[in-house]
This record gives sequence, C-alpha cells and structure tokens, in this order.
Amino acid sequence: MAPKVLVSDKLSPTAVQIFRDRGIEVDFEPDLGKDKDKLSEVIGQYDGLAIRSATKVTETILRHADNLKVVGRAGIGTDNVDKEAASKRGVIVMNTPFGNMITTAEHAIAMMFAVARQIPEASASTHAGKWEKSKFMGVELTGKTLGVIGAGNIGGIVCDRARALKMKVIAYDPFLGVEKAEKMGVEKVELDDLLSRADFITLHVPLTDMTRNILSREALEKTKPGVRIINCARGGLVDEDALADLLKSGHVAGAALDVFSVEPAKESPLFNLPNVVCTPHLGAATTEAQENVALQVAEQMSDYLLTGAVTNALNMPSVTAKEAKVMAPWIKLAGHLGAFIGQLTDEPIKAINILYDGTVAQMNLEALNCAAVAGIMKTSNPDVNMVSAPVIAKERGIQISTTSQDKSGAFDGYLKLTVVTDKRERSIAGTVFSDGKPRFIQIKGINIDAEIGANMLYTTNEDTPGIIGTLGQTMGENGVNIANFTLGRSEAGGEAIALLYVDDQVPASILAELTATGMFKQVKPLMFDVV
Repeated sequence: MAPKVLVSDKLSPTAVQIFRDRGIEVDFEPDLGKDKDKLSEVIGQYDGLAIRSATKVTETILRHADNLKVVGRAGIGTDNVDKEAASKRGVIVMNTPFGNMITTAEHAIAMMFAVARQIPEASASTHAGKWEKSKFMGVELTGKTLGVIGAGNIGGIVCDRARALKMKVIAYDPFLGVEKAEKMGVEKVELDDLLSRADFITLHVPLTDMTRNILSREALEKTKPGVRIINCARGGLVDEDALADLLKSGHVAGAALDVFSVEPAKESPLFNLPNVVCTPHLGAATTEAQENVALQVAEQMSDYLLTGAVTNALNMPSVTAKEAKVMAPWIKLAGHLGAFIGQLTDEPIKAINILYDGTVAQMNLEALNCAAVAGIMKTSNPDVNMVSAPVIAKERGIQISTTSQDKSGAFDGYLKLTVVTDKRERSIAGTVFSDGKPRFIQIKGINIDAEIGANMLYTTNEDTPGIIGTLGQTMGENGVNIANFTLGRSEAGGEAIALLYVDDQVPASILAELTATGMFKQVKPLMFDVV
C-alpha cells in the first residue's frame, strides 16, 4: 500500500505533485491546520504530515496519529511542533533549513540598509507631504565593521554580501574554525571583542539555551556607541526592553527587527521609537523561498517514506539515500543484536556499550546506535522505534557509549553490543556477510556462526554429552522443525550455548520439558523481525 500524506497548510501545487509523482497518495487540505479538532479526527490515517507555520502539531494531535511517521515543516522554524512528544511517539520531525537561506540573508542586508539610511521613516515623512531632507542623515556601509553573531549557512551568506559592500566583517561563532574564517574573508573574534568593535551587529543563530538573550542588557551596554542592531534570526536573542532603553539614551543609533520574543507582536517597547525598523517576520517571505522550501519538504518526506533516507531531521540522525541502501542490513543487524539482549534481560539496564570494528566503523554510527537501542527497548515497548528509543533510554538514565576501531579480526566489520545491569554484563556480536544477511558471530564471548530467523531457541548449559540429542529429540517428538542448529562453547567441559532457528514459535510446553531435564541453565525462546 502506498504511503499517505496530508498537506494541512498552503503548499505549492508543484510540491503536492512531487508526492504524487513519487507514488505517494496525498490529500491537499490547506486550511485544515487551523481546525485542530478536525485534524485530530483525521490524522490517524496518514503516514506523513506536511505543514508550514499555521498547523500546530501538539501532543494532543500526536496522540491520535497512530500511523504517523514523519512531520515535514516547509521552513526553518519548528516552534509549532511538539518535538519531544513527536520523538516519544517515534515521529521524525524534518525542516528545510536551506530553501530560504538567501532570502533571509538578503532581508538582513535590506534591513541594514534601511536602518543605516532611515528609509522607512523618510518614506513615511515624504508620503505625508513633508520634505525633511536634513532630518534623515544616514551613514554609509562602506568601510564600516559588521559584527556577525553566527556565521553558519545564513550568516555566511551575509558575510559574503557584506564583504562585497566593502565592509570589514568580524564574526563570533564557537563552531567557526580559523581556517574556515580565513576562506570566508572574515576575522574570527570573541563576543566581547565583537561588541566593542562593530558598527553594525547582525544575528544569525537559532534560539537555544546557549543563545537565548545573547544580546542582554549587559551585552548591549558593552557595544560601541552609535551601533546599529539587526535581528532577522529569532525572537528572544535580544533583550527588547534593554534595547529600547539604549535607543532612547542614544547609545544605540538604530535597530532593525524582523523577529520578536512574542509573535505575533501586537505591542513592543521598540514600537514607535525613532530609527527602529520593524517587519512581521518576513525573512523567508519571498516567492522563490516559499517555493523552494515547499519542494524541498516534499522531496525529503518522499525520500524517507519510500527509501528510509532521513534529511534535515531534528530528532533523528540524517541518513542519505545512498547510506540507507548500504546500511540497511547493518541497521537490521543492530536491531537484531538489541532484540537478542532485550529479550534476555529482565533487570533494569544501566548502560549500553556499542563497539564498531572495521568497515562498519566508517558508517553513520548515530543511526546504528538508534537501531541497537531500539532493538533493546522494543522488548518492553513494541511501539518504540529508532526515533523514540534514545529519548526513552535517556529518561531511564541509561548511559550509551560507543567505541570505534580498525579491523581486528577475521571479519571486515562487525558490531558488538554489551548491556550492563546491576547483576551482570551481557554481550553479543554480529556481522553482515556478502549476501547481505546479518549473522550472530559471538554470544557471551563464545564464537558461533548463526543465521537469524523469525523464531529461535537459545539455551545455555555445561559442555556435557547428550545436549544435541536431547534438543533434537525433543523438537522432533513435538513436531518442531529445525531450520538451523548452531553450537558453541568456551572450552571443553566449560560453558556452552545452542541457538536453534526453528520454523514456528516454540510452545511453552516444550520449554518446560527441556527445563525439566535439568541439563540446561537457561531455555529461552526468541523472536526477531526478519522481514
């Protein structure tokens, strides 16, 4: 059955057609996002939900979204999506951070020009029949120092445009390397240095705990007298009350804001102050940008629903279509390893350690981590998936660690999963053969070579004669067909294990019969999703 997507906000017809062209059934209901009750009523039948900013994807909506796998936001901001609730429900949340980069950068440059030359006030004055030529004395941008806070995608474009305007550009960004800064033609500085030197300051960072109120009253007071502030990034980055006070005092010569701490901004201490330019969050509001992000979200959602490729997800590691194809058997293996340990572990888990050896160590380890943890968690909660598993593990206080190493054995690559509880450590390793089929290669340090089937039986015992006969005879007498039989031992007379791949689930009566022989320390049926 083809995946089904609901478009609940205004998306271009071209974007909607992308879904159809990719073989996805799509319902285009551009006003549905405004009716949360109706959305709750219908959302359960959809695999994907494509939105802009009008639709609010709340915890209540998500509770009704039984089949939902992905929410795609055509744009950058996802404040209208409860990402924590989505993660717990196993729903991927995607945005489109690159479709409106140029548009937003251009708006910041336009706002900088507007505040430098007081264009909005001069326009209003002229429209009113006044000719106040001497009142609106501006400043040139050429030769001025622009301080860019956040030199990532959009900030980087602003840096490039500003250099073309013959401005000197300094940038504060903890993630900006010196070599990259040199290639960009900007000077990497600390925040206090930027504040004291910049004639114009423009912000291009997301709103996080680290960046919230980055231009606080204290920071604004450190700025160069006559500075002009531009914010086209996110509301909450600037202390608006403090900025208003410093504008009134004359320390700040002007400000241009496209975003506010509360939106829609019906009132603000900055409104009606001289040389303050305000726009209603227009950074991405161009025809080209709206079309770009719509097309991008349609492509991203289609790729995920059809191939498993994850792009620009906020709560899941990205996996390209090429990676998804190569990694599919390894992701399946990681899930099987987790499922094996999860089915054998009854006590609370304290830590999960994952070892990547050889070729697999060069793959997307974040995605493999998610698959392994999901395999473990599914034992107690079948609804867990790669998105929700890390969230649940974190809530339970489980420590997850990974180790990567070069090839160290007979296999080109393998995974080893170890779970730590208060009582014991339990480990299992596996690899993927050239036929693309995952295999178990080690359990409890004992080497084996076991094909993985939907129904299996795992036993442990001391290495004594009669085990194989007892297992075979008991299965045969009860009509259970064995597809594959794998044995392993630590040493002669030491600990031994058996792993049987059987055609059907082993009934409880047979488990009890084997246990009653007294020959086995453990008899455990296992089930794996091998589809």
